[in-house]
Amino acid sequence: MDVWPDQPPPDRGPTASKPVVLAVSAEAGHDFSKWPRESIRLLEGLGVEGDAHAGATVQHHSRVAADPTQPNLRQVHLLQVEFHEEAGGHGHRIAAGDLGENVLTSGVDLLSLPRDTRLHLGAEAVVRVTGLRNPCRQIEAFHPGLLALATDRDEHGGLVRKSG
Repeated sequence: MDVWPDQPPPDRGPTASKPVVLAVSAEAGHDFSKWPRESIRLLEGLGVEGDAHAGATVQHHSRVAADPTQPNLRQVHLLQVEFHEEAGGHGHRIAAGDLGENVLTSGVDLLSLPRDTRLHLGAEAVVRVTGLRNPCRQIEAFHPGLLALATDRDEHGGLVRKSG
């Protein structure tokens, strides 16, 4: 399945990696990790069919507690395998779905996509980027030391998210 922001990518030469979806995952319960699936079905305005985070309004427990009527901007969680690879270089073994992602990509810099980018997943599905997830303490509980890899600081001390 091809992945590209707004338009198919231009020919970038024989050594460039083609953007692809490597894996898809879903989980009906509010668990940290999701289970890899052969396929997932995206429902417009709701998210991944059968996933705990699908819905028009917020589904994450902390957001529901704050205001259950706010719109759900976290319907489909995307993650780039390049973060898995970086973490692997630091001794963390991470499989598809382990970090709660619904879609694991390769070859597309998800973190640099501006808000409201329309990301095409194959021939039919399109998701709108609504922002980056804040890496939380659950990442640290899953693999001690992983939270430090998922965040960084820029030259001005601002938070840089490397996953989400």
